[in-house]
Amino acid sequence: MHPRFVLITALAACLVAGGIRTPAPADTLTVYSGRSKSFMDALLDRFEQESGHTVRRVYDKTAAVALKLQTEGDRSPADVVLAQDAGALGALSRAGLLAPLPAPLTATVDERFVSNRGDWVATSLRARTLAYSTERVSANALPQSVFELTDEKYAGRVGFAPANASFQAFITAMRAAHGEDTARAWLLAMKRNGVQSFPKNTAILEGIAAGEIDLGLPNHYYLLRFTEKDPGFPVAQTGFADGDIGNLVNVAGAAVLNTSRQPEAARQLVAFLLSAPGQAWFVDQIHEHPVSRDAAAPVRGAPALNLNAIDDLNGTLTLLREVGLL
Repeated sequence: MHPRFVLITALAACLVAGGIRTPAPADTLTVYSGRSKSFMDALLDRFEQESGHTVRRVYDKTAAVALKLQTEGDRSPADVVLAQDAGALGALSRAGLLAPLPAPLTATVDERFVSNRGDWVATSLRARTLAYSTERVSANALPQSVFELTDEKYAGRVGFAPANASFQAFITAMRAAHGEDTARAWLLAMKRNGVQSFPKNTAILEGIAAGEIDLGLPNHYYLLRFTEKDPGFPVAQTGFADGDIGNLVNVAGAAVLNTSRQPEAARQLVAFLLSAPGQAWFVDQIHEHPVSRDAAAPVRGAPALNLNAIDDLNGTLTLLREVGLL
């Protein structure tokens, strides 16, 4: 075992009654991941190499993963769930499907990004932004609130991705902060104003660059990947006025299922994601923000919203279907 991983193993095993136990043999650990294969495979490969455990990976959209786990219940083969947002993790917590995590493990993360029940933990942070064309939009004439995007002057010029987990979490946050009626009215007003739906965040940015739309609502790190490859990519991004719900800072996170057959190995994986190598991967490779107490900082302009309040993913999915966006 890699020397650095000895510390991770000890930390992850600390919840076991009677002290630290030797981890189970290298049995298969099953991970249901709402984070994409392109993001996670290399990091999970590294965990396999350093821990000796084999990781079986099941990839799908975060909402689909959450639904799958709720449907499977105690029959699920999953040991660990990785999700794109706090809303899905909160929904699984609310359903009683998650196991408590060791306090020394969650203590390494800023308390703002840990479940109130101690059964899920953030692994990285992502901020919602307003992306815009640098060729067709003046930076001095941008809306100060996400609610202004329903104005007639933005008709047919805005894009979002209603099937994306981060957008769904944003709508859940809007419902929590402003009420169900306000969220429904905003979605319907956006439809009447000709908003264009895209399958994912990257497509929003490509649509702006191609002139299909002028503004969009992605997460912050997607544009950084485009400009890393092409510094002249004709899209920029900004936030809304301080405190606007459009500036939501969400998390990607992890949890251990309370039906896990490999709970110690599962905790080892969560600890690995929070370790220095794991955090460096999220920051350097994916351009997300870290969550450790030493590194995490509030993203400027974020609304004062407790992420534990956005656990009603099912209510948001129902709303999006009712307004015809799913």
